[in-house]
Amino acid sequence: MATIVTVEDAYPGADAEVLNKACHGWGTDEKAVIAILAHRNATQRKLIREAYQEMYDEDLVNRLEHELSGDLERAVYRWNLDTADRNAVLASVAIHKEPRDYKVIIELSSTLSSVELADAKHAYHCRYKRSLEEDIASHTSEDLRKLLVGLVGIHRYEGDEVNLKLAKSESIILRNAIEEKAFNHEEILRIITTRSKPQLMATLNHYRDEHGCNMTKHLKDDRDNEYTETLRTTLRCMSDPIKYFEKVIRNAIKNSGTNEDALTRVIVTRAEKDLEIIMEQYYKRNSVPLDHAIAKETSGHYKKFLLALLGKDD
Repeated sequence: MATIVTVEDAYPGADAEVLNKACHGWGTDEKAVIAILAHRNATQRKLIREAYQEMYDEDLVNRLEHELSGDLERAVYRWNLDTADRNAVLASVAIHKEPRDYKVIIELSSTLSSVELADAKHAYHCRYKRSLEEDIASHTSEDLRKLLVGLVGIHRYEGDEVNLKLAKSESIILRNAIEEKAFNHEEILRIITTRSKPQLMATLNHYRDEHGCNMTKHLKDDRDNEYTETLRTTLRCMSDPIKYFEKVIRNAIKNSGTNEDALTRVIVTRAEKDLEIIMEQYYKRNSVPLDHAIAKETSGHYKKFLLALLGKDD
């Protein structure tokens, strides 16, 4: 469930005018920017951007990128991109920054539908003049390359049909490979990168029922291996995205120094989807409301913007 509180009768032209004034005075009026954009859904933001372009012959996203700075600028910039374009930007940043963050690639491949993933890949191609698979392949090697390219390169079947006999047989294949410590076995890669998500979940559920624990537990012994840890993360994200994203947020704000990039990514990408459920999971896991935790670990207009996306304007 979404968390943002939208203004249903907002007029794009009026919003564009307010934003233009916020960007052209003595210093940027960040409060006005947040008051408008943190309370508009994706369709409304697209209409505002179109109105701004028509009224002022300028791209609103580019203007905001110029006017704002730091964590607030990155959060507002990503929030106001079209969804596919935002996913393309997140993927590019993850691939090219140091250290690289393959969690972003996993999140896109695990939580997007095949159509949404195809849209993100198309946006990536348009923006960077290269394919997403090409860039992943050029920045990885060996088993990790096979896994990540396989995750984004496939068009998974989207139906709900599950073959329980197949799930049983493939859970045995997975277990045999795990027992042999063959974590890079081609059959593991084939099953995880090609099966529909319902079929894969049936296989993993059968694995758990037969062996008393999740497959991820059996991969823990090799956590120092980047490929194996990426495989574990993929299975966790596919199996339970809510628990996965809660942990990303928890790690982003509990360690020494807040990981603003990870925190922003989850809030911006999930605010119009399932962030309310993630917030409930966070409270269940930590006994602290997520907005309280974020208010403690962030500051200024960046804090105000994140809290607004959580539906918790201060």
